[in-house]
Amino acid sequence: MKANAEADGRLVDIRNQLDALSRQLLASSVALRPRISEINTRLDQIGPPPGDGQPAEPDVLTKERAALQQEKAEINALLGEAEALSLRIGALVEQIAQIRRDLFASQLSRRYDIGSALNAQVLADFAREAQDVYNRFSSWISFAVRFKLSSVAFAAFFAVLAAAVLLIGGRRAFGRLLTADAGVARPSYLSRLSVAFWSTLLPSLALAVFFAATYFFLGYFNVLRGDIAQILGTLFNVIATVYFINRLARAAFSPRLPNWRLVPVETAAAWKLYILVSATSIVTGADFVLTKVNTVVGSPLSLTIAKSLVATVIVGVLIVLIGAVKPLRDGEGRPRHWPAALRYPILALGLSTIAAAVLGYIGLARFMSQQIVVTGAILATMYIGHLSAQALAKLGAFRGSALGRRLEGRLKIDAGVEDQIGLALSILIHVVVVAIGVPLILLQWGFQWGDITTWTFGIAREIRVGSISFSLVGIVTGIVVFLLGYFLTRWFQSWLDGSVMTRGRVDAGVRNSIRTVVGYSGVAVAALVGISAAGISLSSLALVAGGLSLGIGFGLQNIVQNFVSGLILLAERPFKVGDWIVAGGTSGIVKKISVRATQIETFQRQMVILPNSELINASVGNWTHRNRLARTEVRITAAYGSDARKVQALLLELARAQPMVLKNPEPFVALVDISNVGLEFELRVFLADVYDSGTVQNDLRFAILEAFEREGIAISYAARSAYRADPPAEPARAEPGGTPEADAAAGSKKAGPQP
Repeated sequence: MKANAEADGRLVDIRNQLDALSRQLLASSVALRPRISEINTRLDQIGPPPGDGQPAEPDVLTKERAALQQEKAEINALLGEAEALSLRIGALVEQIAQIRRDLFASQLSRRYDIGSALNAQVLADFAREAQDVYNRFSSWISFAVRFKLSSVAFAAFFAVLAAAVLLIGGRRAFGRLLTADAGVARPSYLSRLSVAFWSTLLPSLALAVFFAATYFFLGYFNVLRGDIAQILGTLFNVIATVYFINRLARAAFSPRLPNWRLVPVETAAAWKLYILVSATSIVTGADFVLTKVNTVVGSPLSLTIAKSLVATVIVGVLIVLIGAVKPLRDGEGRPRHWPAALRYPILALGLSTIAAAVLGYIGLARFMSQQIVVTGAILATMYIGHLSAQALAKLGAFRGSALGRRLEGRLKIDAGVEDQIGLALSILIHVVVVAIGVPLILLQWGFQWGDITTWTFGIAREIRVGSISFSLVGIVTGIVVFLLGYFLTRWFQSWLDGSVMTRGRVDAGVRNSIRTVVGYSGVAVAALVGISAAGISLSSLALVAGGLSLGIGFGLQNIVQNFVSGLILLAERPFKVGDWIVAGGTSGIVKKISVRATQIETFQRQMVILPNSELINASVGNWTHRNRLARTEVRITAAYGSDARKVQALLLELARAQPMVLKNPEPFVALVDISNVGLEFELRVFLADVYDSGTVQNDLRFAILEAFEREGIAISYAARSAYRADPPAEPARAEPGGTPEADAAAGSKKAGPQP
């Protein structure tokens, strides 16, 4: 087993060297390609040698052509050698992979004679090995105390400092998530998951950092000896792993606090499961440490077999006991086993481990026991992490968390923003859990760091689907560049609108048009730069766009037409945001002009979305295109027998008395009709602001009623008022009357031109 492990490690080193050489060859080939293109371009410029009967060319061109052709031949030869070497490297890498698979299979399928491990000599070998290990550590400790005590103190100090920084920082950030509060009777599912995840992960990371820093600084100060370093490194790894599994079991089963328990089991069963899982991890960890000790000391094969046999059998028995626990209650309150879908696989794993060890397949038994314990713990942690992320992504979940409440109190953010933050954190947790958990599982299943780094580099560098290849690094780079460009565009829009155009007192509609054009232009540029940064050729996109042009012409012509119309509206500006327009049967205020449609708010507060193509192709009336000057009319019908001149003078007097009516052009009264119901008059007045038309019409009608009553002028029962356009209902101004509905009910007829 030791020989197999060492051979596998050497093979991984060789494979890593081959991968590095392959990357160097690729980089060299890529560096030579541009020179080939330059040579070809120059040869095309020089042209072929002159033929028979043609004038001789200058010697300079002849020599340059020969030199370029020779250089091209040399570069092509180098590229050919690099390609052949790359193929050879690929074949060697495949051979190494096959040899490693064969080594792994032989290690698991090899059968040992366990009879040699079941004799008294094994006990003697064990006692001799224990004494040897004791002597090694005693001599090393004596050396460290006598000659390296200050170095040991410095190493311990820096290790404690590194772990303390992580632990204290984690407690400040996740203080409430590191311990279960016994005073909370019914914690939420998200709270239980979060406490289980962080109370397991953060202390385990702090302990791992402490051990890693201790090992590093002891080696840095030349305190460690070669044999001690191997044993101590394995011991540190085992202690950290056992502690992690212990924390995970405590978080999942929570024997002391049933209300924080993730697994719905009885309290007595929770204690049993917690003890059994912890014992399984301790036995497996001891097997790891003793295996390393056997390797360093050079123990006989019989002792190694005996050690692995005892450890795997104990682990198998503990797993069987876990499957035999009755953690649940039936309908009558009696204890019952796990569900069959869970119980029988657990029993099968435990019995299979025992059977493999007893039959002499020690390598297979050790592999199974290690995967059950370590891989099971990693998968359980990943599962809890994913559940926490899913719970965090739910609406309102992040707002109810400790971090969400802290952000809400300090930053005063609303619920929608907090939900978006929760979703982003959920995605981040999913990614981190997978990025950490998958490599750890691969390491447990016999892969080396070299394998993982090579695969990761290969996936990040190039993913090929048929004849199409793309790079994850390039895609991520393109996305980051696009996001930077997008946020830079938004910042520039805000700065341009708030700092430049506001101070310049630019019209609101003009500001909106400029802001919209800048936004679309910036996003388009950011998209192009991001595509280029992703390694996608813009010429390829041009070909794709050309291929899609036919489909766009037929299937997306309305969208394209509206898009182009929106650009025309932004450029020509027949109306702008805030204008009062009449388009077809719609009259209202323009609220937004986008590249596809324009939003118009009617005076009934209804938002109408009109496609831009309709506004381009149809006639549009704009009451505020140049200014807000407008004319409004009020119709009144006097009874027969009334003095027409008196009515005219009275209406003009009332109009001139209205403060919102302009003096120039002057008000005008027209006798528009002598009908069967009476004398129909129309009072025409000009206003500085068309939005005042409703208020002016309303005030004039009240004044006319009061004046006619005072002067004894009778009003026909069919009296009507006329107006030229619907007045807006503007909240900032008092409009006691003059709504379009009232005017329409009174009946109106469009007045003729001003005489």
